[in-house]
Order: sequence, then structure tokens, then C-alpha cells
Amino acid sequence: MHIFTQTGLRWIWIAIVVLVLDQVTKLAILDSFQLYERVNYTSFFNLVYVQNFGAAFSFLSDAGGWQRYFFTGIAIAAVVLLSVWMYKTPADKRLMPIGFSLILGGALGNLYDRISYGYVVDFLDFYYQNWHWPAFNVADMGIVVGAGLVLLDSFINQEDEQKSNPST
Repeated sequence: MHIFTQTGLRWIWIAIVVLVLDQVTKLAILDSFQLYERVNYTSFFNLVYVQNFGAAFSFLSDAGGWQRYFFTGIAIAAVVLLSVWMYKTPADKRLMPIGFSLILGGALGNLYDRISYGYVVDFLDFYYQNWHWPAFNVADMGIVVGAGLVLLDSFINQEDEQKSNPST
């Protein structure tokens, strides 16, 4: 139990919450929508079911199929690295391991999709007039918010280090 109380792994429950929310919402979309079916909710938001065979912003989505294995490998490596980093992070740290946990949950959610379906299920569609942000999902939100927290932590810790070591 020491591993979950004395390290950044104490925040692993956040990754589990992100993974569960991600998969529950994706299953709801898969059960309720046909591919490319869209439901308008506001003047700037739709739910739409799309299949993303690539990465962020559909990068390499039309690469012929090899990208599924490439992005699966990257996701597996990210899951391992994030888990190790969380383990090596002291329990008293907050922002960085929470950020890692959010990224981990998102990576696991999208990894599950790639392994199960061969693509990532995206469904959140924000737009302004004819300009649409690429559709995304809960896992993507976890990754983005987590990355933001890791960056914020790096700036905060940099400032704290400079205060404690004024000669550097």
C-alpha cells in the first residue's frame, strides 16, 4: 500500500475516473448515433459521431492503416512512462501527478478505442459559423487539461527553485 500513499500514484484514481467517463460517453454515442450523425444543441456545439483513425486533429488519419499500430505503440509507451513518473513523484506534490493522472486516463481511453475498434471515437463538436474545431472526446480533454497542469507545475517549480537558489 506504500506505493499508493507515498508516491504520485495516490492520484491514480483520477485516471480511472477519466477512463470510465470517457468510455461511458463513447458507448452512449456508439449506441445512439450513426456515423456522422449530428445533433445540434446550441449555436456553437453539436454532438456528432466520427471515427478518428489518426491522432490529434486527425493527423495521419488517411495514412493507410499503419498509423493504428504506431499510435497504439505511442500510447502504450506513454502509459508506461506516466506510470513510472507518477511512481517517482513524491506524495506531497499535487499538480504534476494530477496532470500525469489526467493524461494517463486520456491515453488509456483512446488506447482502448484503438485496440477495440481500430479508431478513436470522437463526438464533441464546437464551432463558430462554418469553422469547426476538430471533434474530440473526454479522453482528449483529460490529456489537454493534464498537459496544462504539468506545464503550470513546471513554471511554479521553476519560480520556487529560483527563490530558494538566488545565485542561479
